[in-house]
Amino acid sequence: MGKKSKLKKMMSPTTSNSTPPLLHDDDLMEDLIAQIETNEKVAQRASEAEAMQRQAVVAAESKKDPRSRFEARQARKAVALAQTFVEGDPESEARLEKEAKDEERAIARICDELGVQLSEIKPDGHCLFSAVADQLALLSILPPSQANYATVRSVASNYMYTHPDDFLPFLPSGEGEDGLGAQDPGLMSPKEYEQYCQSIRDTAMWGGEPEILALSRAFNVPIHVVQSGTPPVVIHNPTGTPLNGDIRDPQVVRISYHRRMYGLGEHYNSLRPKSKFTQSIQNIF
Repeated sequence: MGKKSKLKKMMSPTTSNSTPPLLHDDDLMEDLIAQIETNEKVAQRASEAEAMQRQAVVAAESKKDPRSRFEARQARKAVALAQTFVEGDPESEARLEKEAKDEERAIARICDELGVQLSEIKPDGHCLFSAVADQLALLSILPPSQANYATVRSVASNYMYTHPDDFLPFLPSGEGEDGLGAQDPGLMSPKEYEQYCQSIRDTAMWGGEPEILALSRAFNVPIHVVQSGTPPVVIHNPTGTPLNGDIRDPQVVRISYHRRMYGLGEHYNSLRPKSKFTQSIQNIF
């Protein structure tokens, strides 16, 4: 009985002659609620990003072919990049917009110095091969009827397949160094490499540095990649040695590499020579 009385006394409100600071309490409560809502939003974004990554990885890696594993790696990269950009966040949007404009200006400046102009290529998984095809037609290396991504993909695939030692060091196994048949440093097994080459030929799998090098050697033509980074022009020489010629040499394939042209995606465009009409207009101004 004594304990109940003591507990009742402890739980009973104490009397005071002073007025409770209601205004201060209300402000404190609003701050707490705002903080809780902010934390919930941050946690929700992190949870959604993590869920997206898990779904992309599980969906792609549940298959066994290299194309699916390649897409899984691309999905992980896209999710990681997207986590740095929060949709609806003015600061993130402003940063992305600034990066895109800075990239556009840098590439445009280099193009002006080289006397070329950007020719937009459809933004899809074939953009690298379509851009190179456009250039090969301009150089009369391919007839217009064959200057398409399918032809260029086939050439890249065949060259890579017949020169595995030139490319395997740059192509990690989709299952890591512990994958079945993978080499010591975690490189592709011969079977994986064969399937990778087939995917380059038959699917819309993105192309990159290995494919550019393969095309440069297969067509025996230098490929210059203009970008906003350093160096501003990346040169792929078919002989594998540094070029002694001028980067303004007209007999080279010129393409541009964009990291921010389409938001968070990567893209390649073709760089065609400026017309005489365009150059004469520029000279006037």
